[in-house]
Amino acid sequence: QVQLVESGGGLVQAGGSLRLSCAASGIGFVINVMGWYRQAPGKQRELVATITRGGNTNYADSVKGRFAISRDNAKNTVYLQMNSLKPEDTAVYYCKAERTFPMPVTNSWGQGTQVTVSS
Repeated sequence: QVQLVESGGGLVQAGGSLRLSCAASGIGFVINVMGWYRQAPGKQRELVATITRGGNTNYADSVKGRFAISRDNAKNTVYLQMNSLKPEDTAVYYCKAERTFPMPVTNSWGQGTQVTVSS
């Protein structure tokens, strides 16, 4: 089982920046896709950005040009740099990791970190 620990959330004014981190721990695993999702009050959880082990990225239209996802495979850590934050970015942000070894493929989630953007 892969354990995920997120950090870096907080309160920021509109236009500001935050950087989220998510570190995966465990023994003898390989993670393919890592990603960030978010859930605002009263809304469904939605994809923010994903990145494959090879570095291919995918972003929600709402964050393109403002957020950047990256990862350090040696540290099994994924980052989310969030710039030009807007009040509508306020949500709990969750890290997700797709473990592809050992089989079967398993998805793990972090506990979530709150991001609040004030206007």
